[in-house]
Order: sequence, then structure tokens, then C-alpha cells
Amino acid sequence: MVQKLSLLASKKAALLVGIFFAISLLSSCASNIADVNVEIPDHAWSYRNHIKASFEIKDYTKAYNIYFKLRHTADYRYANIFILAHFKNDKSTATKRFEFKLAKNDGEWLGSGSGNLFTYNLPLLSNYHFEKNGKHEIDLEQNMRDNPLMEISDVGILVEEVK
Repeated sequence: MVQKLSLLASKKAALLVGIFFAISLLSSCASNIADVNVEIPDHAWSYRNHIKASFEIKDYTKAYNIYFKLRHTADYRYANIFILAHFKNDKSTATKRFEFKLAKNDGEWLGSGSGNLFTYNLPLLSNYHFEKNGKHEIDLEQNMRDNPLMEISDVGILVEEVK
């Protein structure tokens, strides 16, 4: 009986160590500094509906990738999208206009599809180095002629540390 209890206790200890190791491994792989997703009401993205991600950079010597995340329906009317990205820290703001191609010339969507939705992770900045540590914000707005821009389901921002 004592041997069975001892064996059971060692199995539980091994299981706990395994779970702790798995959690540690998964958490060390996560290098997302910010991951924001916003559902667009009525699939109508207006000029006034800015998508914001606030985050803190603790090591400005490291490189970061910044992505524009987009989901649209199959009824989206355009093969591209223009956005304005405002990069802010406590002392300055820089604005840059981006154009992203969303479909091939024959109309086939470039994003990954699931039912009627197409998903993209589009690079805004790759291997980017922030000027300094501290609080930062990225503010995205649609910059198309249509207001609101219809058939946009979700918009987001991903900031991740380059490995």
C-alpha cells in the first residue's frame, strides 16, 4: 500500500513538472507586445473609427515587427486598401500612408479564407527599432474614398518582438 501511494505521488509530481514545463515553454514563445482586434460595427469602417494599440517598449535595442490585421467579407468592393498609421510616443507623432493589395488581378483574394471572411496579417514595419523605451501608441484609420468603408469585419494591430 505504501509503495502504491509513493508511486502515485511520484506520478503526480512528474505530471505537475510536465505541466509547468509546458506552460513555461508556451509563455516563452509568446513575444507579442500588443495584439489588438476590434470588430467593426455593421461591417462599416468610418474615418472616425480609429483602431488604437497602446503598449510599452522595455528594450528599444530590440527589433519589432508591426502588422495591420484585417478581415473583410467576400463582398468587399476593392482589390486594395489604403490606411493611415499614426505612430506616437510621449514626444512625437509620425504618420505614414500604406497601400495593401488584397486580391490578384483576376479577383482572387490573397488572404486566408474561412467561409465568407478573408483574413490578412499585413506588415506595416519589419525589424523596426523604436527610438526609446516607454509608452507608445499606434492609431490606424481607413483612408479610402468611401466613408464608411463597407464589408470590413475586423481590424487590428500586432506588435511582436523579432526573434
